[in-house]
Amino acid sequence: MNTGVVSRRFAKALLAYAKEEGQEDKVYEEVRTLAAHFVEVPGLRHAIENPVLEKSKKVELLCEASGGKTVSKVLTRFFNLVLEERREKFLQFMTWSYIDLYQEDKNILIGKLTTAASSPKLVEHLQKLAAERTHGKVILEEKVDKNLIGGYVIELAGYRLDASVANQLKRVKQQFITKNRRIV
Repeated sequence: MNTGVVSRRFAKALLAYAKEEGQEDKVYEEVRTLAAHFVEVPGLRHAIENPVLEKSKKVELLCEASGGKTVSKVLTRFFNLVLEERREKFLQFMTWSYIDLYQEDKNILIGKLTTAASSPKLVEHLQKLAAERTHGKVILEEKVDKNLIGGYVIELAGYRLDASVANQLKRVKQQFITKNRRIV
């Protein structure tokens, strides 16, 4: 069976159940925490997929990785369902699918902003501007790259805007090269 299909179905079911219980925001944060732990602690996935480990211990481990004692009953029940259906090897993909579905449902766009120097005011301004244009919430992950010299590069929803000094210098250089070809 296809990993993406299984993961997406389980994630859709989790989102529907969480919405029904009014817990989708809490579950979203817990799932993001779990997804981060899957990346940071590769042994977590191996432990969850270990057939020797008891189901109750796996649920305990997953709850701890999702936020500890305050994990919602919705997510705990979901873990039990996944383990009963023997789909634990898809759990990491289910977390990613849930995050995508939640962001799509809440109209949240995640983008990347690369600047020459850190600028929280620029991040805030661009988030606000993009949110007005997209009619949703925009979260920009900032990255600093000194090679840009100045300006910024923003990537959001499949679009890329390069307003960096390095790009402008490159375009000016290309214009000189093209102009000089015609002269010679």
